[in-house]
Amino acid sequence: MGKKALLLAGLLISSFAFAETKYIDDTMYAPLRSGQGLEFRIVHKGIKSGTPVEHLQTNAESGYSLIRTPEGIEGWLPTRFLVNEPVARDKLNRMTQQYTALQQKFNDLQNEYNQVKGENSDLGGAREQLEKSNKELQLELSNIKRISENAIALDTRNRELRESNEKLKNEVELLSAENLRLKDSDERDKMLLGGGLVLLGVIIALIVPMFKREKKAGW
Repeated sequence: MGKKALLLAGLLISSFAFAETKYIDDTMYAPLRSGQGLEFRIVHKGIKSGTPVEHLQTNAESGYSLIRTPEGIEGWLPTRFLVNEPVARDKLNRMTQQYTALQQKFNDLQNEYNQVKGENSDLGGAREQLEKSNKELQLELSNIKRISENAIALDTRNRELRESNEKLKNEVELLSAENLRLKDSDERDKMLLGGGLVLLGVIIALIVPMFKREKKAGW
């Protein structure tokens, strides 16, 4: 008895170890029984079509397979209710979900593209504005440079004029001093001439009477 129990346990363990996933076929609900036949009690009223289950073992003679549901319930059902791949309806649902997800992703990418395109358009406008501002600044800098060059030239010319003015003032002062010197010299000459004439008059006044006396004495 103990050996049979160990053997049964080994078979169960080996069947669990090699369990594979199967799917309930297009049958709406497949009842799960405690044994391999309709006379055994139902342990699950019906497994929904497309439900993945663990396939534990198959009895080819009875046409039944032992499975375990996702809830952990074990039982037997006709092997014909099991398929290796999901049923077409589930495949369609999954494909529909995948399509919906891809469509959503496409819409997100389209929105992102439109947003980036709009940002690029805004950047293009900003770049044009910057280029315009840059040209205006360059023109203003050129004007400032030209004004600065004119200011430097005017300052240089102003210094030259000031220097010329100083030279002219010095020359005027020299001419004024020379004029004063000439005036003083002319006045001195006039004074000397006047003094000479006076002296000459005095001499003549002294000499003439002497000539008159000598003339009278000769007579």
